[in-house]
Amino acid sequence: MLILGLTGGIATGKSTVSKRLRDHYQIPVIDADVVAREVVEPGTPAYRGIVDYFESITPHLLNEDKTLNRGALGRTVFENEQHRKKLNSIVHPAVRKSMALQVLKAWLTGHSICVLDVPLLFESKLDRFCGTTIVVSCDDDKQLKRLLLRDKELTETDAKNRMASQMRVRDKAKLADIVIDNNGTIDELYLQVDEAINKVRPSKIKTLLTLLPPIGLLFAAISYFSR
Repeated sequence: MLILGLTGGIATGKSTVSKRLRDHYQIPVIDADVVAREVVEPGTPAYRGIVDYFESITPHLLNEDKTLNRGALGRTVFENEQHRKKLNSIVHPAVRKSMALQVLKAWLTGHSICVLDVPLLFESKLDRFCGTTIVVSCDDDKQLKRLLLRDKELTETDAKNRMASQMRVRDKAKLADIVIDNNGTIDELYLQVDEAINKVRPSKIKTLLTLLPPIGLLFAAISYFSR
């Protein structure tokens, strides 16, 4: 099974590509943002770890329904590097474990491709576990325009700050195996996605071979160490 790493910058069109892969090709997509929310739901180990550490130092940490108040938690961690590292040490292992289990499920159910949709794919080094990486890219001006259209409450300064907080898209593109240029129309975007999938889709024989644990682990090891 091919693990396909998908990333991009904010408002470059990564979510549109992800939806195309999931809806048109029925490829399982593991969305890191969704997983990050799921692993901190009430009752989970990560949730209990966050409450144990942050409740005494974060006013209004919990909402009325006992879910985490993300705004309050965010203010605490962004004001203190130690607290931010502590939160990451609780959440990141839980996210990685959940994603690994979902990849295993996709493999065991015979899928030829599984997508890891991760905004910080290269920054978090998760690209090492991917056979192929795709970056969805567009020009800075178009990215800014799309972000302002998407989030009406943002000022231009706010939007530029959000863009600047991430690795530049052009730098991600240099690290990627495939770059999808999203400066054009939706049809042009879909055409590039279709071409990318046709290029990387494993053969049926290779997919069947990787279902055998020794061969599957061998392919995974080769992919990891080559990166």
